Amino acid sequence: MKLNHTDQGSGPPVILMHGMFGSLSNLGSLARELVPNYRVISVDLRNHGNSPHEDAMDLALMAADIVELMDDLDLAKAHLIGHSLGGKLGMEVALTCPDRLSSLVVADIAPVNYPQSNSHVVDGLRALDSARIDSRKAADQLLSDYIADTATRAFILKNLQRTDDGSFRLKLNVKSIVANYSSSLVAAPQVGSFSGPVLFIKGELSAYIQEKHYPLIKKLFPASELQVMDGVGHWLHAEKPELFNNSVMAFLNANG
Repeated sequence: MKLNHTDQGSGPPVILMHGMFGSLSNLGSLARELVPNYRVISVDLRNHGNSPHEDAMDLALMAADIVELMDDLDLAKAHLIGHSLGGKLGMEVALTCPDRLSSLVVADIAPVNYPQSNSHVVDGLRALDSARIDSRKAADQLLSDYIADTATRAFILKNLQRTDDGSFRLKLNVKSIVANYSSSLVAAPQVGSFSGPVLFIKGELSAYIQEKHYPLIKKLFPASELQVMDGVGHWLHAEKPELFNNSVMAFLNANG
């Protein structure tokens, strides 16, 4: 699949991969920090943003999308940086195509199978996708029946796009995401190993990376290191962007 992407700057290539329900703009703050020294490729994952829609959606297919993009851009290797689902995708590429990575940064996700935890968000997306929406305010009101947190609603509503008839629609392929969310999209990356440099960044207040996950992380990524960002949850890159960006920059500079 030919992913929608932006390509900025020059230098060692870095590919930025957003999380579930996101788009390439989500890591925009990091992209701006990296551009003076790196070639930064920000992607919309399949069924997200302006990338194509497809019923099939799992880590193997999404990893193949990233490798295809690298081939199209004539990149033998790249640094991969991913948050949440994007982090799982980065791990999948590292474990199945280790020769294509210079290094890997994984933001607040572990290489494990997670129980579905955001069913209320999925229900809200399904309701929003099936309704005619004439304003962003109306979309927010509809979502509030499912999602109490205003920040989460605002994040979801970034996916709204005005149509030719003046109404709004979601860029997300909700049908595919809903169909795969509780199975392939929460699955663990394929088993293998990657001996290159890897940085895991955990949000202190997030439960996505737990102490019980550390042995598996070290088994799959023996050269990995773990940093914990104080006072942040799962959306660490948005909650403390300067601290997050500095951690990523220091790691890349040491492994570039």
